[in-house]
Amino acid sequence: MKLKTEHLLRNFMLEAGRASGRGMDSQAMGGWEDPSCQLRGHFLGHWLSAAALHYEKSGNVELKAKAEVIVNELALCQEDNGGEWACSIPEKYLYWIGKGKAVWAPQYTVHKLFMGLIDVYQYMGNDQALRVADRLADWFYRWSGEYTQEQFDNILDVETGGMLEVWGQLYQITGSEKYRTLMNRYYRRRLFEPLLEGKDVLTNMHANTTIPEVLGCARAYEVTGEEKWLTIVKMYWKCAVTDRGAYVTGGQTQGEIWTPMRKLKARLGDKNQEHCTVYNMIRLAEFLFRQTKDPAYMNYIEYNIYNGIMAQTYWRGDWKEGKPGYGLLTYFLPMKAGSKKDWAGEMDSFFCCHGTMVQANAAWNRMMFYQDGNELYVTQYANAAADFMIGENKVSLRLRQDYMNGSLQNSSENNAKQTISATTSVFANKPDFKKYEITVETEQTEEFSICLRIPDWIMSAARVYVNEELAVQTEKTDEFVTIARAWSRGDKIVLIFPIGVRFVPLPDDETMGAFRYGGEALAGITAQERILYIESDNPADELSVDTERQWGDFRTFYRTENQDPGISFCRVNDIGYEPYQIYFKIKKRNAAIGGTDPV
Repeated sequence: MKLKTEHLLRNFMLEAGRASGRGMDSQAMGGWEDPSCQLRGHFLGHWLSAAALHYEKSGNVELKAKAEVIVNELALCQEDNGGEWACSIPEKYLYWIGKGKAVWAPQYTVHKLFMGLIDVYQYMGNDQALRVADRLADWFYRWSGEYTQEQFDNILDVETGGMLEVWGQLYQITGSEKYRTLMNRYYRRRLFEPLLEGKDVLTNMHANTTIPEVLGCARAYEVTGEEKWLTIVKMYWKCAVTDRGAYVTGGQTQGEIWTPMRKLKARLGDKNQEHCTVYNMIRLAEFLFRQTKDPAYMNYIEYNIYNGIMAQTYWRGDWKEGKPGYGLLTYFLPMKAGSKKDWAGEMDSFFCCHGTMVQANAAWNRMMFYQDGNELYVTQYANAAADFMIGENKVSLRLRQDYMNGSLQNSSENNAKQTISATTSVFANKPDFKKYEITVETEQTEEFSICLRIPDWIMSAARVYVNEELAVQTEKTDEFVTIARAWSRGDKIVLIFPIGVRFVPLPDDETMGAFRYGGEALAGITAQERILYIESDNPADELSVDTERQWGDFRTFYRTENQDPGISFCRVNDIGYEPYQIYFKIKKRNAAIGGTDPV
């Protein structure tokens, strides 16, 4: 809501001749939104999508009204452009691609507008948004039909963003055959066919060009049921994740490109893990989970939320070195020792990750709960609630984390209620497990199943209690624990997940790795690259708990035991301006003294 409507619309109004560049507001959005940038206007589509998602869960009528004003102005721009074109860039950019002339990703830019219009239609019920999108699609139907298949294959080699996904969504909404035709035209043979053959077509290739294209395949499968689309998605995941490997954060890429297969050591740089790739791969994992119910996809999502989305956006901390205690977003998450996060400003950037940031922040209520008939799935663990219908019966699940801290005091002001609690002494130190409670609310007793994901980071057997009785104890992390019974109002599930620090080596160097506390990657605060000299065979033994409690909260801080000088560790998503190191070379102490043999 802070962004002015005229700023969001500026490039669209300039293109349609509905505004003049004279006297342009110097406080307007800069960076990629500057009128001199060939991607200008891309952010509005992201904003519309985020607004629609936020409205769906909040019902904020002021936000809805702002979006309606924007869509109405886009419709007026479309009329002034001749009745079809409604974009912030000129049509000639698309023809330039057809001629082989260099231009910066016009279809990527246009896709954002399509995406925003469709989301506003679906989540805000705005029919005008659908009409604008449908008329704009007429332009693309006519333009794309002017080329031979070989010529259009050349056009598809220039980043298209999620255009294929857009055609699938519009086909599902309208049933119009023109969208089926557009899906077929946007079938990128030069990428999809080698994937189907099992070839590695991703190494050193731009990552966020292909991820949206494969998300388009996912949508095409959902609306057509044709198996080839699903097979492409599965083969892409195998090539990008299963066979390639990932950093301790769960993310990938360096300098916006995929790393070689299981060779990450040489790619620990200052431009790892582009935020856009994190967000879009989370979306791809979510699609695959819905097709397979495989909890491995939800494990992937958990790592990337904590160590990607949360580590690269909206940091809050303390004032340091004269800098404010907040950061908006980072394009990349550097993995090179001694790196710092590069926080972007609110009005001077608006690069691609700025757009995916607002969508990710609007989608926190997703990917946590699912329903399949009489089975309810709990896939992520955070304070949340969800409503379901089992037959004619409304069922609600209320999920809360028990922090076992026994106090509400959150600052140095001693004005919080100081009720004497046994919890404060029972858990004198930070517990070595996470505890979650799920309360069932149902209008009448109902038989159904609750399926609970056991995180793959547990250190020992997880325990599940139902109404204070042990129901399941398991060390398995590759399946759901299913509790089937007749549930009544007030029934309670308690989950105990043993947690600790684990050392995660690189796939191509077992003597170099990173530390993870549960699902959250840790970083050492250091401006210079350090080697860890350890006493035991387990590098995780080198870290001990540090400043574990502050006021009413247990915290996640560690320090080294045997380094000189010592190194403090915290979660990657707690890092603000500090220089840090995620990956450490490990050597045994005796080897360092008497020789050079590493662990």
